[in-house]
Parts: sequence; C-alpha cells; structure tokens
Amino acid sequence: MNLRDATGLRVLVTGASGTFGRALAADLTARGAHVVGLDVAPRPDDPVPVIACDLTDDDAVPVAVAAALEQLGGLDLLVNNAGIGGPAPAELPPGEEVRRQLDINLLGAWRVTAACVPALVDSRGRVVMVASRMAAMQLPLAAAYGASKRALVAYADALRLELGTHVGVSCVYPSAVRSPIHDSTAQAGLSLEGMSSYEPLEGVVDAVVRAALSPRAPRDVPTTRRGAVELFLARHLPALTDRIVARTFSSRIRAGAFGDAALAAPAVARHAEAGS
Repeated sequence: MNLRDATGLRVLVTGASGTFGRALAADLTARGAHVVGLDVAPRPDDPVPVIACDLTDDDAVPVAVAAALEQLGGLDLLVNNAGIGGPAPAELPPGEEVRRQLDINLLGAWRVTAACVPALVDSRGRVVMVASRMAAMQLPLAAAYGASKRALVAYADALRLELGTHVGVSCVYPSAVRSPIHDSTAQAGLSLEGMSSYEPLEGVVDAVVRAALSPRAPRDVPTTRRGAVELFLARHLPALTDRIVARTFSSRIRAGAFGDAALAAPAVARHAEAGS
C-alpha cells in the first residue's frame, strides 16, 4: 500500500510513554514526523518529548494539549492510544476500577480530541483511535475494558459524522499484545491466557501507521488477518461469536484456569452447577 510521506507531519500521541506509544512515536519519528506525547508518567528515555498529563483531569487536558500544539506549531495527526485494563466482571457493581477504565479509555480520548478539534480542522488532519478487538467481541471478566472500547468506537463514529468534511477518523482494532496493561488482571487471577491469541507489537504499530498515512482515512483497521475475520464475524454473526467465546470460557474454567480467583468464583460455581 502506498503511504503518504510523513516528513514534517505534526503528531500528538497519548499514552506516549507506554508500550504502544513509545513504539509508535519512534516509528513516526523515523519517518520524519515531529511527534510530541502526553502521558501521566513520562519516562526519561522516551523517544520523543512527552508532556505530563492526567487524561482524567478536565482542566489539565486543554492546558497540556495547548502546550503540545505550541511545540508542534499545529496538528496534523492525533493518535488516541492511552488506555488501561483491569479485572471487571459484568455481574459485579461498577466500582473504582470500572470508573477508572471508562474515564481514561473513553473520556480521556474525548477530552484530548475536543481540545485538538480546532487545530485538526484547520489542517484537515486525521484522528486515529486505538480501540480493541474487544470493542466488537467481548471477553468475560473484563466488562469495563470492552465497554470502554466499544464506546470509544461509537464516539469515533459520531466524530466522523461531525468532522468528516475536514477530518478523517479511523479506528484500529488490536487483539492481545504482551504488555503491562494485562498485569492487574493477571494479578487478580483472571488472566485470559488461552482465550486470546497474542500478536506482535510491530503489527499494531503498522496498522496505526496505515490508518495515519493512507491516502484516504480508512474507517476500520484490523491488525491481523485473524483480527479481520473476528471483526467480520462479530459484526455479522454475533450469536456465533458469543457461542465461540462462551465455549472457550467454559473450557478454561474446567481446566482450572481461574483457580481461587475471588472475582471469578460465582462464574466458576455456575459452570460447576450447570455441568453437574
């Protein structure tokens, strides 16, 4: 695929000090783009300048975005990459963990985008949302993450309709990539190892770059062929995908994958009762 020349492209990446953000910033910089990042915890060895910013802070986000745009001299591309995961069974009341995921994954992207809209309209730029396969195909015990990413896609759809005359909006759908985002889920004994196929980080970066530099902004960009199939099935045959995920979940429970994890105990008990 022919991609646009990134030389001189003014880029803002959120979550720029994390696994995806650092790799993406380095790739775009190597292509000649001028990249600035936002992150709640910048690192000394970040490959690009990163401004400290808590994306859950209504007042801090516009200030940080303004500082980034001043450094860049405008904006051609916004990559909403920042995101967190964590254990969140759907059957339990939404607590702080759920609110935090929704606030960062959905509202954080919304806050940053809103602050960037005038600059993006002026440059006829582009927004890339790093969504997730779980935006279309939900996995159990991680309701907050899937809900936040599905809502992020809905937000992107609305943004595309509102700004489509001037700004391209794309969503990228990674599956699982080995990174610290899975640590809290694993620590809670709810690792979904065996329910997701891990993919290389480079494939996610390539997909974001394709979304950013394609001559026309693509609407949806899966990161692998398998991901494309999963996205198609989830949208056109949702009952089938539900059965596949439910069957896999049941087999993981029978294999003892969730051990003594307290948050999974009700589901484990129900499967034991159903199988008796």
